[in-house]
Amino acid sequence: MDFTGIFQGLSMNYATGKQTAAFELNEDAREAFQDLKDCEKLAIQIKKYRKKRSLDANAYYWVLVSKLGKVLDMANPEVHNIALIRYGQPWIIDGKSVFTTIPDTEDAENQVRYAVNYHLQPTSQVREGNDNVMYRTYRLLRGSHTYNTEEMARLIDGMITMCKEAGIPDREIATPEEKRLLKERYDLEDAINALGDFLAMEQEDDEQESEAPVKPPKQVYSFDEDIRMKS
Repeated sequence: MDFTGIFQGLSMNYATGKQTAAFELNEDAREAFQDLKDCEKLAIQIKKYRKKRSLDANAYYWVLVSKLGKVLDMANPEVHNIALIRYGQPWIIDGKSVFTTIPDTEDAENQVRYAVNYHLQPTSQVREGNDNVMYRTYRLLRGSHTYNTEEMARLIDGMITMCKEAGIPDREIATPEEKRLLKERYDLEDAINALGDFLAMEQEDDEQESEAPVKPPKQVYSFDEDIRMKS
């Protein structure tokens, strides 16, 4: 039973040496009171309120995108497109992937790198057009908003891997509560298992706040690393 509120008062009974605390609660605690009022002893924990992150799978994915972008000094669209290239889903029409050709120039590559309204996976196929311009073939990828649970699980699993490779601490990738709820609500077994045993359920976030995180060395990502050709 979790409640939020504020301390209203604290008094001391000097005869017994015990204190009485008063709280103003935001939630209805009447049912909890009836269930627990006759208990001889309760376990009580009071800590500073922190707003919980959304556990919507897509929202959680974008939290990771933002974290990774800050570490690698990259814009969110660029990180997102790299993730889609590695772990995303192609557009399929009549059982076949959809391809397009774009001039093989630095300007065109940058447009694809930061695109938000479309997503393309570069291949190794480059040919000269009738206009004497070199063209690279790209595979069209689906946006993550079209993914089903299994596809989203694979994308988050991949993003977690990318975060770990960049040196982001596991406690910043998912809290124990997020770990539990993601498994329950979205069946993201692969993504959760990727965290290994680093997130102990008993570990409290407060214990880590006083420790300044060690910033990993800056990594430079080459968009060309993900150029590949699939037959």
